[in-house]
Amino acid sequence: MKDLRKQPGFDTMAWFCLFCLYAPIAVLVVFSFNDNRSVVRWTEFSLRWYRAAFENDGIRHATWISLQVAFVAMVFATTFATMAALATTRVRAFKGQTLTYAVINQPLMVPEIVTAVSTLAFFVLIKQVTGLNGIGFLMLAHTVFCIPFAYMPIRARLEDMNLTLEQAAADLYGTPFQVFRTVTLPLMAPGIVAGAMLAFVVSLDDVIITLLVGGPGETTLPVYIFGQIRRGITPEINAVSTVLLGLSALLVSIFFLIGNKRK
Repeated sequence: MKDLRKQPGFDTMAWFCLFCLYAPIAVLVVFSFNDNRSVVRWTEFSLRWYRAAFENDGIRHATWISLQVAFVAMVFATTFATMAALATTRVRAFKGQTLTYAVINQPLMVPEIVTAVSTLAFFVLIKQVTGLNGIGFLMLAHTVFCIPFAYMPIRARLEDMNLTLEQAAADLYGTPFQVFRTVTLPLMAPGIVAGAMLAFVVSLDDVIITLLVGGPGETTLPVYIFGQIRRGITPEINAVSTVLLGLSALLVSIFFLIGNKRK
C-alpha cells in the first residue's frame, strides 16, 4: 500500500488546507493588537483594546456567567461521565451494551440546534408547571450536552488500563471501595482530568444551546460576542476572541498531554 503522503500534490493540498484554517485566526490575533479602530488597516502595536475589553462591564459580566456555567457543567458532567464509564467498562458484556453507548453519546450524533430546540421546549414546560426560573436551567443544559465529551477520554482510559492491579488488590481482601479509591481512581485520574477540561472548553465555547436556553441576564461571553458582531466587528471583539482562543488552545493542549499519559 502506497504512503498517502508521497502522492503528487499531497503537500500542496495539506498546506493549502492549513492556510485556509489558520490564516483567518492569525489575522484576528494580529489586529487585536492594532492601535487603529479599523480592523483592516494596521497602524501600530497597542494593548488598547485589551484594556478596553477588561474595563467593559458587559464583557466582564458575560465572562463571569460563562465561567460559572462552564465550571458547574464541568463538575457534574465529569462526575456523571465517570460513573457511566465505570458502569460500561468494569462489568461483563451485557445485552444492550451498544445501545447504552449510543444513548450516552447521543448529543454528539444529533445536530446541536435540534438539541437546543428540544431542551428549550422541555424547560419551558417545566417552568410553566413549577414556576421555577434561573441560571440553573442553563447549567443543566450544558451539563447534559457535555457528558459525552467527558465520557470519551474517561472510557478510553479505563479500557486501556490493565486489570491486574485491581485484581491483586481484591485478592488481598480489599473491599470494592478500597480497590477503587487506592487503585482504580489514581490510574484513571488522567482520563478524568482530560474529560473535565474538554467539558469545560465545550461549555465555554457553546453558542447555540446558550442562545436558546439562556434567559435574561444569562448572556455568556460567546453569545455576547455574537451579539456585538451583528453590529460590526471591532478591535475590542478581536481582543476578547484572542483571549478565548488562547484559553481554549491551552486547555485542549493540556487535554491531549494528559490523555496521552500512560503512567
